[in-house]
Amino acid sequence: MSRTALRICPLCEATCGLTLTIEGTRVTKARGDRDDVFSKGFICPKGASFGAADGDPDRLRTPLVREDGELREATWEEAFDAVAAGLRPVVEEHGPHAVGVVLGNPNVHTMAGALYPPVLLAGLRTHSLFTASTVDQMPKHVSSGLLYGDAVAIPVPDLDRTDHLLLLGANPLESNGSLCTAPTSPASSRPSRPAAAPSPSSTRAAPAPPSSPTGTSPSAPAPTHCCSRRWRTCSSRSGSSTSGSSPRMSRASTNSPTR
Repeated sequence: MSRTALRICPLCEATCGLTLTIEGTRVTKARGDRDDVFSKGFICPKGASFGAADGDPDRLRTPLVREDGELREATWEEAFDAVAAGLRPVVEEHGPHAVGVVLGNPNVHTMAGALYPPVLLAGLRTHSLFTASTVDQMPKHVSSGLLYGDAVAIPVPDLDRTDHLLLLGANPLESNGSLCTAPTSPASSRPSRPAAAPSPSSTRAAPAPPSSPTGTSPSAPAPTHCCSRRWRTCSSRSGSSTSGSSPRMSRASTNSPTR
């Protein structure tokens, strides 16, 4: 018999509310929680795939150890012993920094992710740490640290009082704002005011301009699509340059083309 459970999505910092359908111990369906005061029913493809991912027959459910070129299921004790046996000769020959620790995403959303990596790094005596953030959001943390003195002091764009919106490396209609998320973020990201979203490909936040049989522009300006990485050459449909001045300009960036 199925039951319904309300959860906060752990897959990114937007922390959207989810309504899950559960049968036994398996998630069979996920949809956005319309009563969530923050996300108001928003759900991205990652959150919507919870059911399929939970029941995927290829999902790893136990450690695997390779023997004679073949992988077999193993206990955690066997797996840890195999890891230790492989690490020792590397450290002895090349030193501790030859061992790298790779953290996935979103590591910060789990208690284990917050507690265990520092212990592991200290035990290995290595400074070789790699995370998904370095190809995802680290540029935003660096810029926030330089601008505001705190890597996690990320301002939320003031969309209600913005005359011109410039989106760099952001796709808030797909990500619910991600690092700069706010209540009703996706709805607010379709401004009636001029907006530019330079992108090498068409996205929901930067759709390719539709062809018009009359040659006229739509009455409500939509975000400008730009196929060139030289964003200063882009212009909004109203004809104003994105590099021009504006009384109030808000820049929103998560430094990830898909977010």
